[in-house]
Amino acid sequence: MVAVAQLVESWIVIPVVVGSSPISHPTFHLNEINKLIQRPEGLSRTRFLFCPTFVLFGESMATLRKRSNGWQARVQRKGYPNLAKTFKTYSEAIGWAREIEYQIDKGLFHLPISSKEATLAELLLRYRQEVTPLKKSIKPELYRIQGWLNSPYADRYISNLRSSDFAAYRDARLKQGKSGNTVKLELALISHLYFVARAEWGFEGLDNPIRYIRKPKLAKGRTRRVKDEEIELLIKNTDSFDLPFIIKLAVETGMRRGEISSIIWEDIDLQKRIIYLWDTKNGENRQVPLSTMAISTLKSIPKRADGHLFGMTAHAISYAFIKACRRVKLEDLHFHDLRHEAISRMFEKSLNVMEVGAISGHKTLQMLKRYTHLNAEELALKLG
Repeated sequence: MVAVAQLVESWIVIPVVVGSSPISHPTFHLNEINKLIQRPEGLSRTRFLFCPTFVLFGESMATLRKRSNGWQARVQRKGYPNLAKTFKTYSEAIGWAREIEYQIDKGLFHLPISSKEATLAELLLRYRQEVTPLKKSIKPELYRIQGWLNSPYADRYISNLRSSDFAAYRDARLKQGKSGNTVKLELALISHLYFVARAEWGFEGLDNPIRYIRKPKLAKGRTRRVKDEEIELLIKNTDSFDLPFIIKLAVETGMRRGEISSIIWEDIDLQKRIIYLWDTKNGENRQVPLSTMAISTLKSIPKRADGHLFGMTAHAISYAFIKACRRVKLEDLHFHDLRHEAISRMFEKSLNVMEVGAISGHKTLQMLKRYTHLNAEELALKLG
């Protein structure tokens, strides 16, 4: 056993880890301590001050320490701020620690946040628990929240965070090579956090520092058109059974990869030439009309026992597409470019803005324009 002692005038301060040290045993008396610790020279009498620390071993990370005014319980968990509270009795402290850990384990933990003493981490944890589950895209937001929790700003009080802090964060992220859209979404998360805190969590006087800083410049929209020869190359040079059908369907309908991967045969009406999409990216249902080529493609797809049109996830579609592109050495081509190509072709077939928007699901003309890249030669022919 190793005993640690610190000389403070005539006091020896001995930290004791209860449950792991013989010192905590009731038969371990002062005369035994005297045998272990040499009396400092010049002191005729030595007094001992015990500072016990209880460690709750196992999955629990709680610790309990004896303080002059009672017992302090501290809970440390990854992804959460350190939580500490002092109680008059040991039983109250250990009861509180066990309750907090139970709530964390069950996903029921809710931080009791009071105005000016709340840190950014505490608000983010509450936001993750109450707001994020209500959104459509949960996984990307959870990733952004974790990024903020790992940042130096996490332990700062929200009342002390300034616009200059977030401007510095913006510049640092851009220097790291992050895209303007990535940084914009990270800042938008914090901006909405401040809005919710002020509107619903009782932080009436809390100002939103994000509103005062410049937003990162977004990269120009992609203008890559996909040629028919490129589509044929990809179809003929893939190991995936489903990908050729998926590519044809994407170019004919403008559907997203996630929408294509989730289609079941019950959602397809070949007689009416419609595919029904439920709960799409913007949260709405959509009916996608089918061209003659799309109908022909669907009729050539073998039916699966599970009722799904394809047996690939959205991620698997992207992986197979990238692999095919590398095989035929097609550069700067993404699966999402097929959606751009489909929308551009719809306009070239003389469909109007309302018709294309109804098919693609775009709600604003601005977003629709980012997806539309009309062929100048075709436009010249129309001019006569």
